[in-house]
Amino acid sequence: MILRWRPILYAMFGLLMLACANAADKKKEVQNLPDRPNVVIIMADDLDSAQLSCYGGQNIKTTHIDALAQEGMKFNNMICSEAMCVPTRASLFTGLYPMSHGSFQNHKQVYDSLDIKSITSYLGNLGYKVALTGKNHSTKPREVFDFEFIEGFEPNCVSKTDEYSLDKINDFVSTSQDPFCLFVMSINPHAPWTVGDPSEFDAGSLKLPPHYVDTPETRSDYTKYLAEIRQLDNQVGDVIKMLKETGQYDNTIVIFMGEQGPKFPGGKWTLWDHGQKSSMIVKWDKTVKPGSVTDAIVQYEDIVPTLIDIAGGQPVAHVDGMSFKDVLAGTTKRHRDFAFGIHNNVPEGPAYPIRSIRNEHYKLVENLSPEKKYHIKYTMNPDEKGKVWASWVAKGKTSDNARKLYERIEKRPAMEFYDLEKDPYELNNLAQQPEYKDMVMQFDKRLKQWMEEENDPGAPSDKKYK
Repeated sequence: MILRWRPILYAMFGLLMLACANAADKKKEVQNLPDRPNVVIIMADDLDSAQLSCYGGQNIKTTHIDALAQEGMKFNNMICSEAMCVPTRASLFTGLYPMSHGSFQNHKQVYDSLDIKSITSYLGNLGYKVALTGKNHSTKPREVFDFEFIEGFEPNCVSKTDEYSLDKINDFVSTSQDPFCLFVMSINPHAPWTVGDPSEFDAGSLKLPPHYVDTPETRSDYTKYLAEIRQLDNQVGDVIKMLKETGQYDNTIVIFMGEQGPKFPGGKWTLWDHGQKSSMIVKWDKTVKPGSVTDAIVQYEDIVPTLIDIAGGQPVAHVDGMSFKDVLAGTTKRHRDFAFGIHNNVPEGPAYPIRSIRNEHYKLVENLSPEKKYHIKYTMNPDEKGKVWASWVAKGKTSDNARKLYERIEKRPAMEFYDLEKDPYELNNLAQQPEYKDMVMQFDKRLKQWMEEENDPGAPSDKKYK
């Protein structure tokens, strides 16, 4: 009997010794890495980044975010590949585009696959403690997103209140013997906009984005939205104050990120810049020049490879993102030639698949089912709480401009092409202008190439999944 089991025992012993050797090699690898900074990433939720005063906003002074921008680098072209919470966060954590990680619709979790890894694995293998506090609905399955969860910020996807405490977060950053990467995920300014004091803002004096229909209902809701941006700005200030008080600030890279656009018509759930364009500020002492600004195109998928690069790890071949460490160091002004976008409308409404591609100057948006009406159940129902959309439609009965503004959301052509420098709110479609024909064809060719690379079937992907 002993003889029969001897080969198996030898094999098991061999595997054990191999595991020990690998663990020793990993420990040796970590020990040989240079001193590495901590990382704190503070992420907003549905932020209209153009409202930040450091990005030119005129309705609110975002004191703490502006101060961070003075200490770091402000990115003018931070682009999310899908303007919805779950896909954006999945891309942030994995370095993969939505069709690659599987969360290509809102509230659809990533593929349960051994091939998919997240920042918890990549930085964990490099000796980092990777933790998260706050909104955590984009962290399933746990085998992929093995965060250490810390009490402090509101963990739910939606909440009418936003009580938060820094006590446990303080303990984490103060006692960690290893370098840490901490995600602070705020729920502000996500609807229902019940946090903060809207009376701080005079509805009649607000400067609304030019693609909004100006109605009392729009202005009223926007004061509530700005009140939550105030709460967000205060949270940024509190986190930075805590890092300074614990003595961790100087050795910590602080990254502020805006996520995607707001829950107003034409923002979130679209591939126009009001939905897809985000903000990012990076403070990294002795590396990032204080008060610097870059026009380099960066996507959320680039965060993972950048953090791996900063931590001293080797590039990961199978992620979609690329390290922009050289941009942070100021040794290059460019990163990507193009940023890409995907939108699948189910379950937010009926199928309405969209794809996009942009560079610093121009943007192509392709509506793959232009014969259909675009509809988002959360913002475009006549009985919507606040009745913003209903007020737009009502004003459109007497105002041609109002009618054009809301109809551009509902009824879209197959191709949209915009000069983003001259037309940042994408109100003048150039797709049918003869002088742009060749450029549209070039952008279309590259977009289809990207879709092929991502195994993206296009319109058939926009369906209900079990």
